[in-house]
Amino acid sequence: MKRIELDIVALSHSVTQSHNYAVVLGERRGQRRLPIVIGSFEAQAIAVAMERMVPNRPLTHDLFKNTLDTFNIELREVVINNLLDGIFYARLVCVKNGEVFEIDSRTSDAIAMAVRFDCPIYTYDFILEAAGVVLEEQEEEERAGRPQMASGQPVIDSNALETYSAESLQRRLQEVLDAEDYETAAKIRDELKRREQKQ
Repeated sequence: MKRIELDIVALSHSVTQSHNYAVVLGERRGQRRLPIVIGSFEAQAIAVAMERMVPNRPLTHDLFKNTLDTFNIELREVVINNLLDGIFYARLVCVKNGEVFEIDSRTSDAIAMAVRFDCPIYTYDFILEAAGVVLEEQEEEERAGRPQMASGQPVIDSNALETYSAESLQRRLQEVLDAEDYETAAKIRDELKRREQKQ
């Protein structure tokens, strides 16, 4: 299975969950974005590392990094390897003395560790197909060369609504309403109603 390398392109408040945040990952060679809802603690852990801030005492992720460093374990890469019922799964790929170990991780923790180790983040095409959004070409051109992309309005693939979790649909519904894309909003509402009737 072909892996796709991702970069962190935004870290912002979640549209639908006021106490949560969203980290947006973008494929390095493409226009798809992968938004992942995370908690405020995990968002802080990512932001602290991205801004190269040094807390007075080590945060949990700093402690874990220090532990791996002490025992000469290298975090080689992070792989977001599955998506089940709207929940992302990730693995830390570590190396010690030439031997490779994979450690199960929450995706938010894996991203926080990847930032600290400055290692690549990968996922698979089926995950981007199921949960990714695509920026319109014009929006992509407008953002070219700009390091912050948090304000962009992603476009949902209205032909694959059944592949999104209910939480993702609710989030994207608000996004397309804010963008005044009422045609897509109607399709999302229809899909949500269809699911409610099946319950």
